[in-house]
Amino acid sequence: MRISALLSRGSAPSEIVEAELDAPRPDEVIVRIEAVGVCHTDLVTRKRLRERPAVLGHEGCGIVERLGSAVDGAAVGDRVVITFASCGGCDQCRAGLPGYCAWSAALNGSGRRLDRSATLRVREEPVFGAFFGQSSFATAALADARSCVPVGDVPPEVAAPLGCGFLTGAGAVLNVLRPRPGDRLLVVGGGGVGAAAALTALSEDVEVVVAEPVAARRELLAACGAAVAASLDEASPPVTHALDTTGRPEAIARALGLLQPRGVLALVGLGPAEVPFDVRSLMLRGLQVRGCVEGDAEPSLLIPELVRRHRRGLLPLDRLVTTYPLSDFDRAVADQRAGRTLKPVLLPSP
Repeated sequence: MRISALLSRGSAPSEIVEAELDAPRPDEVIVRIEAVGVCHTDLVTRKRLRERPAVLGHEGCGIVERLGSAVDGAAVGDRVVITFASCGGCDQCRAGLPGYCAWSAALNGSGRRLDRSATLRVREEPVFGAFFGQSSFATAALADARSCVPVGDVPPEVAAPLGCGFLTGAGAVLNVLRPRPGDRLLVVGGGGVGAAAALTALSEDVEVVVAEPVAARRELLAACGAAVAASLDEASPPVTHALDTTGRPEAIARALGLLQPRGVLALVGLGPAEVPFDVRSLMLRGLQVRGCVEGDAEPSLLIPELVRRHRRGLLPLDRLVTTYPLSDFDRAVADQRAGRTLKPVLLPSP
């Protein structure tokens, strides 16, 4: 199947190229992409791959266009969010925690299917594809039916980031931290993940303070009901729960220091492999530190719940999104880095 795709090569400007998308296997579907979020992981992966040609994108939303012969959980014409890939059969998947799937690295980051077959070709040569089981910086994407979650009539630009960034932030609050009404949550970093976490906590009647250096992000989150601070030094303790989205050692250590006894810190940002902190203080104050992948979510359950909250006006995710044409990827990234955009979402051309 011929499609248009955004091809990346390291730090070089991205370009729209014609690509050949593989036919769906029995458990796969082809989704015509209507919108796709830009996530920090896309940018990190592009840098890691250096000059290797790649089609990235892992927050796709669109219309199911073609079904594999064994697919029975989706129908042609459904609007779906494509989330991360998982095997469905390992212990973690069966426990409802597919973010920890035994095959996660191969399914989401190898650039190919598990059997090493390519899903995308450009000029008849295989390129890095199947990113997070989709590679949705394109007009169409191939995905496992298991990764597709129906979202009904929600605008695709709002639904797309539910595949990863918004899912991670919301899931960290609802599945890991689980604050109750009246608790106080500190969110370190007000980007897409942190903003989704803040809005989700506010929908639970939790007091939220967001530490974020970018003024425009602070203004937006303050308008949504969060207290804001330009830095962690301005965030007044104590807090009952904290979420770090930055991965920065100094931020993690400072967030721990702001927790009240028996407080909980969840980590969703990747940074240096080692973070120094005071183990004695951790023990004597009864603190907990939790890693969190994809919000510890079962996407087929959490995404519909977030859609319900959005429809009821409790989760104004649309306020976080700015749209760009797919061809304006580099401008979208520049705007995000400069703080002009909180969550860029690309709209592929037909």
